[in-house]
Amino acid sequence: MSNDWPKIQAEREACADLFESLTPEQWASATWCKGWTVRDVAGHLIASTEQSPLVFFGRLAKAGFSFDRMVATDARRCGSGDPSSLAAEMRSGALRRNHPPGPLTAMLGEAVVHGEDIRRPLGLSREIPEETLVAVADFYKGSNLLIGAKRRISGLGLKATDASWSNGDGPEVAGPLASLVVAMTGRREAYADLSGEGVATFAKRP
Repeated sequence: MSNDWPKIQAEREACADLFESLTPEQWASATWCKGWTVRDVAGHLIASTEQSPLVFFGRLAKAGFSFDRMVATDARRCGSGDPSSLAAEMRSGALRRNHPPGPLTAMLGEAVVHGEDIRRPLGLSREIPEETLVAVADFYKGSNLLIGAKRRISGLGLKATDASWSNGDGPEVAGPLASLVVAMTGRREAYADLSGEGVATFAKRP
């Protein structure tokens, strides 16, 4: 939806702010995005601002039609600059309105989740607007696109403890909405923030 663009811009600008605050050691730190450093995730976020259907399919073809290879290549390429340039590129990219094929809300979710992928292992936090988190949670609950969130939460009752959002009526999984969103994408580290009889089932799902 077109009203997602202001939210996407805000989350991307928050990532640019984050990049500006990082030390050299933090840039090399591991993230919650498995196997990726902060620099890798930053490169991926920057690459996502460059995407359009034409760019996407061109790069996918160049990667031998391997989505994972395309993403990894783009992350390395866009994350290779010095930290100040990466922050500037992220801030510039926040203003763009191009995006790859697929739902626009997926781009919002990407900015939210990857921002948390960087912040949380570093002990950093950001109060993400409730409206943004609700939009992402509502998208993920009905989508298996790439990350399999719909499958992961099937049969469970998710309930935010800090926002007006819930989904499902099975065994309860409760916690802060940002943590629920991150957990829906398979970040197991977020389970520590959750409680309820459904958490054990949730934790068993890949």
